[in-house]
Amino acid sequence: MRILVTNDDGIDSLGLHELARSLTGLGDVTIVAPDREYSGAGAALGAVHLIRPEVHDAHIDGIETSWSVSGPPGLCIIYARLGLFGEPFDLVVSGINPGINVGRSVYHSGTIGAALTARNGGITGIAISQAVTDWGVEGQAASEVLDKQIWNSAAEIARIVTSAVIENPPREASVLNVNVPNLPLNEIAGWRNTKIGFEPMRSLSKAELIAKPGHSGSYKVDMNWGDPSPLPEDTDGGAVMKDYVSLTWLGYIPAEDPPENDPAARALDKLFTQ
Repeated sequence: MRILVTNDDGIDSLGLHELARSLTGLGDVTIVAPDREYSGAGAALGAVHLIRPEVHDAHIDGIETSWSVSGPPGLCIIYARLGLFGEPFDLVVSGINPGINVGRSVYHSGTIGAALTARNGGITGIAISQAVTDWGVEGQAASEVLDKQIWNSAAEIARIVTSAVIENPPREASVLNVNVPNLPLNEIAGWRNTKIGFEPMRSLSKAELIAKPGHSGSYKVDMNWGDPSPLPEDTDGGAVMKDYVSLTWLGYIPAEDPPENDPAARALDKLFTQ
């Protein structure tokens, strides 16, 4: 069993290291992770017309083989699928992300993007994220709260879930999104199968342009977040807010039935019947 471990927080992330070490008893673990922060990259492969990605040896305690890539996590997976890091991988595990990836953040998370890219290549992906103290922002934790992360709880949940998926793999390549409360294991209430929520735990309440001193016409953007809002317990975010581990199997984006009197279709009808 060859397991590729990646993340979107970069090769130096403690969450990445804890995750990789927790999985070493389950197979041959290789880290292939971005060389820097790529939170919010989704399944992006990078601006490939501008960058010239490089790969470098990395050294992580307890892991025999580690690589850093000068590109987002999706690119790490593509490189692995092309054989850059040896024999094909059987499973991709991404995380541990400080900040839960639930609701709308599922569309933007680089942690989940790695798992989605793996599925596109026929490999099951598991994304592991953990809540942060004071909730922070979905999918992201400020650096000042990272020392409050109880990494070993999320790492143990990741080990148990990954072991179970290895023992009973899905019939087709799939994506499992796992979100864990930031609590000791004995304080976690349990687990829930959940659906993706729509409303965020915290919404951006305001964004302002702040003039950059000495640079006429240049601005920084100051974003203000509102207070956390309670969410339904059957949603991914709501379950974690109630101290449950959230398990969400992510499907493919389905095509919708066209709207009544589809305006795009009517416009094209007009074009091609002239």
